[in-house]
Amino acid sequence: MKKCSKSAHESLTQLNITPLLDLAFVLLVIFIITTIPPVNDLDLKLPTAAKHLKDPPRKANYITVQADGTMYLNKAKFVNAPDMLVTLINLRTDDPDLNVIIRGDSQTKYRQIRAVLDVCQQANVPKVDLATEALNAK
Repeated sequence: MKKCSKSAHESLTQLNITPLLDLAFVLLVIFIITTIPPVNDLDLKLPTAAKHLKDPPRKANYITVQADGTMYLNKAKFVNAPDMLVTLINLRTDDPDLNVIIRGDSQTKYRQIRAVLDVCQQANVPKVDLATEALNAK
């Protein structure tokens, strides 16, 4: 009695090398990619680059609005917002990228801050920020 047929023995003795060939090709590609030498066969004198220093940060101009309505542009005192329009326009013509930071007292009326924002818009000030203090989390 035959326990195993002849065809079953032949299939067990043959080795399937297809996955091994796939692995060999993948490794070959990885080695080729990682070992390509840089191209230095031509003698070139490359130009040198000058070290570019960063531009100094732009000076911020502060508009301070106190609780009593007194306004300061940097250290110049103004009675109301429309009075500082000419000064803002002059600053804007000197520096087209003018940066203004508005600081208002916590007791300042919103209409005074709004008037300062309107004057900045009339003077075409491109960068207007409102200064605030961080809220202390307890």
